[in-house]
Amino acid sequence: MSEPSTITDPADPRLADYTGLTDVELRRRREPAEGLFIAEGEKVVRRALAAGYRMRSMLLTPKWLDVMADVIAEADAPVHVVEPDLAEAVTGYHVHRGALASMERQPLPDAADLLVGARRVAVLEGLVDHTNLGAIFRSAAALGMDAVLLSPDCADPLYRRAVKVSMGAVFAVPYARLEPWPAALDTVRAAGFQLLALTPAETAVDLASVVPDGPARTALMLGAEGDGLTRQALAAADQAVRIPMAHGIDSLNVGAAAAVAFYAVTAAR
Repeated sequence: MSEPSTITDPADPRLADYTGLTDVELRRRREPAEGLFIAEGEKVVRRALAAGYRMRSMLLTPKWLDVMADVIAEADAPVHVVEPDLAEAVTGYHVHRGALASMERQPLPDAADLLVGARRVAVLEGLVDHTNLGAIFRSAAALGMDAVLLSPDCADPLYRRAVKVSMGAVFAVPYARLEPWPAALDTVRAAGFQLLALTPAETAVDLASVVPDGPARTALMLGAEGDGLTRQALAAADQAVRIPMAHGIDSLNVGAAAAVAFYAVTAAR
């Protein structure tokens, strides 16, 4: 058990992992380089621990000590207690959930290894918005997708905002990077997957008409909000597919579109 220690100085070096959490560029560079990520909120912290991530330290405001007492009792990492104002001074925002943990990253699996045994996977290109990325991981977990593959320029699924929006689903769905892009899509096809590129283009066919039944493997490709999949990614796909729209709506937010498409491909199992 780690005995919680009270900290009153925002410059205390023990709080280094939590400094400047709202500085996206700083955290994007720093966290992967230092092998850490931040879990925010009681449920997310618990889900990270349950998924096997090792805690480096935990940061709590006093009222969360009782709520997290069982976690503290099992912790083999330091537990820091700070007042809410000091937490805000360190992190750069109001920590209303009251509990943060710095966790150690795990090595990413190889994409080819991740595809072994999988049947339904999502392939994301250029998703740089952490909110959208987190929402897609949450839908992937809820709707039974087996894995998520990311182009090299996709955002970090373990960035605090993505983890928070996903409610810890990023810990439940295995993911890997596909490099080089888009040539590495050949790895997906070689594993027996049909590559379906989701696009609002009128020339695309209804997704429901091409979703396979039985043992066939499906890789559903989605692009960034607004621009969608690049020309190169569309050219690499086996089939361009769309979600039929009504009332003059031409497309959905990528997070919503992903949820609809995930249901379509997993319901065929």
